[in-house]
Amino acid sequence: QVYMVESGGGSAQPGGSLRLSCTASGLTAGSECMGWFRQAPGKEREGVAAINIDGSTSYGDAVKGRFSISRDSATNTAYLQMNNLKVEDTSKYYCAAECVTTGTPGWVVFLLGEAKYWGQGTQVNVSS
Repeated sequence: QVYMVESGGGSAQPGGSLRLSCTASGLTAGSECMGWFRQAPGKEREGVAAINIDGSTSYGDAVKGRFSISRDSATNTAYLQMNNLKVEDTSKYYCAAECVTTGTPGWVVFLLGEAKYWGQGTQVNVSS
Protein backbone atom coordinates (compact mmCIF):
# COMPACT_ATOMS: atom_id res chain seq x y z
CA GLN A 1 0.00 0.00 0.00
CA VAL A 2 1.25 3.46 -0.90
CA TYR A 3 1.07 6.30 1.58
CA MET A 4 1.59 9.89 0.54
CA VAL A 5 3.02 12.00 3.34
CA GLU A 6 3.02 15.75 2.77
CA SER A 7 4.47 18.45 4.96
CA GLY A 8 5.58 22.06 4.89
CA GLY A 9 2.41 24.00 4.30
CA GLY A 10 1.52 27.03 6.36
CA SER A 11 1.42 30.78 6.19
CA ALA A 12 3.77 33.30 4.68
CA GLN A 13 3.80 36.95 3.76
CA PRO A 14 3.99 38.11 0.17
CA GLY A 15 7.58 37.81 -0.96
CA GLY A 16 8.27 35.08 1.54
CA SER A 17 9.17 31.43 1.07
CA LEU A 18 7.88 28.03 1.99
CA ARG A 19 9.09 24.53 1.22
CA LEU A 20 6.79 21.59 0.72
CA SER A 21 7.86 17.98 0.84
CA CYS A 22 6.11 14.79 -0.13
CA THR A 23 7.12 11.18 0.29
CA ALA A 24 5.44 8.36 -1.56
CA SER A 25 5.98 5.58 0.91
CA GLY A 26 5.43 1.97 -0.10
CA LEU A 27 6.46 2.12 -3.73
CA THR A 28 8.62 -0.81 -4.72
CA ALA A 29 10.53 1.21 -7.30
CA GLY A 30 11.28 4.81 -8.10
CA SER A 31 8.24 6.80 -9.12
CA GLU A 32 8.70 7.99 -12.69
CA CYS A 33 6.51 11.03 -12.10
CA MET A 34 6.13 13.21 -9.04
CA GLY A 35 4.64 16.63 -8.78
CA TRP A 36 2.44 19.19 -7.16
CA PHE A 37 -0.96 20.51 -8.11
CA ARG A 38 -3.08 23.08 -6.37
CA GLN A 39 -6.71 23.96 -6.11
CA ALA A 40 -8.27 26.99 -4.48
CA PRO A 41 -11.97 27.17 -3.55
CA GLY A 42 -14.08 27.81 -6.61
CA LYS A 43 -11.20 27.30 -9.00
CA GLU A 44 -10.05 24.42 -11.15
CA ARG A 45 -7.07 22.32 -10.19
CA GLU A 46 -3.88 23.52 -11.84
CA GLY A 47 -0.48 22.01 -12.28
CA VAL A 48 2.26 23.66 -10.25
CA ALA A 49 5.38 21.65 -10.90
CA ALA A 50 6.37 18.15 -11.89
CA ILE A 51 9.60 16.22 -12.09
CA ASN A 52 10.40 13.05 -13.97
CA ILE A 53 12.77 10.38 -12.71
CA ASP A 54 15.12 11.38 -15.56
CA GLY A 55 15.32 14.87 -14.05
CA SER A 56 13.19 16.76 -16.52
CA THR A 57 10.82 19.29 -14.99
CA SER A 58 7.74 21.23 -15.90
CA TYR A 59 6.23 24.30 -14.26
CA GLY A 60 2.93 26.05 -14.47
CA ASP A 61 3.12 29.50 -16.02
CA ALA A 62 2.00 31.15 -12.78
CA VAL A 63 4.99 29.88 -10.83
CA LYS A 64 7.82 29.85 -13.37
CA GLY A 65 10.89 31.56 -12.02
CA ARG A 66 9.61 31.48 -8.45
CA PHE A 67 9.08 27.82 -7.60
CA SER A 68 11.56 24.97 -7.93
CA ILE A 69 10.91 21.25 -7.74
CA SER A 70 13.47 18.62 -6.83
CA ARG A 71 13.42 15.02 -5.79
CA ASP A 72 15.23 12.24 -4.01
CA SER A 73 14.46 9.24 -6.16
CA ALA A 74 15.90 6.81 -3.61
CA THR A 75 13.19 7.73 -1.12
CA ASN A 76 10.49 8.83 -3.60
CA THR A 77 10.47 12.25 -2.00
CA ALA A 78 9.67 15.43 -3.89
CA TYR A 79 10.35 18.95 -2.68
CA LEU A 80 8.75 22.18 -3.80
CA GLN A 81 10.67 25.32 -2.92
CA MET A 82 8.35 28.28 -3.20
CA ASN A 83 9.99 31.70 -3.28
CA ASN A 84 8.62 35.20 -3.79
CA LEU A 85 5.19 33.99 -2.78
CA LYS A 86 2.17 35.95 -3.92
CA VAL A 87 -1.29 36.24 -2.45
CA GLU A 88 -2.61 34.35 -5.46
CA ASP A 89 -0.48 31.34 -4.48
CA THR A 90 -2.90 30.76 -1.61
CA SER A 91 -4.35 27.33 -2.24
CA LYS A 92 -4.37 23.73 -1.14
CA TYR A 93 -1.40 21.95 -2.62
CA TYR A 94 -1.62 18.28 -3.51
CA CYS A 95 1.28 15.96 -4.11
CA ALA A 96 0.94 13.38 -6.86
CA ALA A 97 3.07 10.37 -7.71
CA GLU A 98 3.31 7.59 -10.27
CA CYS A 99 2.43 8.03 -13.88
CA VAL A 100 -0.63 6.05 -14.94
CA THR A 101 1.42 4.60 -17.78
CA THR A 102 5.08 4.53 -18.69
CA GLY A 103 7.18 6.73 -20.93
CA THR A 104 6.23 9.95 -22.62
CA PRO A 105 2.47 9.30 -22.65
CA GLY A 106 2.49 8.82 -18.90
CA TRP A 107 4.47 12.01 -18.39
CA VAL A 108 2.19 14.00 -20.67
CA VAL A 109 -1.00 12.96 -18.91
CA PHE A 110 0.66 13.37 -15.52
CA LEU A 111 1.19 17.04 -16.35
CA LEU A 112 -2.55 17.19 -17.02
CA GLY A 113 -3.30 15.76 -13.60
CA GLU A 114 -3.51 12.03 -14.18
CA ALA A 115 -1.60 10.22 -11.43
CA LYS A 116 -1.94 6.98 -9.54
CA TYR A 117 -1.47 8.38 -6.06
CA TRP A 118 -2.50 11.63 -4.42
CA GLY A 119 -1.78 13.17 -1.07
CA GLN A 120 -4.42 14.67 1.19
CA GLY A 121 -3.22 18.17 0.47
CA THR A 122 -1.47 20.82 2.49
CA GLN A 123 -2.74 24.38 2.82
CA VAL A 124 -0.61 27.35 1.84
CA ASN A 125 -1.80 30.83 2.83
CA VAL A 126 -0.07 33.95 1.63
CA SER A 127 -1.24 37.22 3.12
CA SER A 128 0.09 40.39 4.63
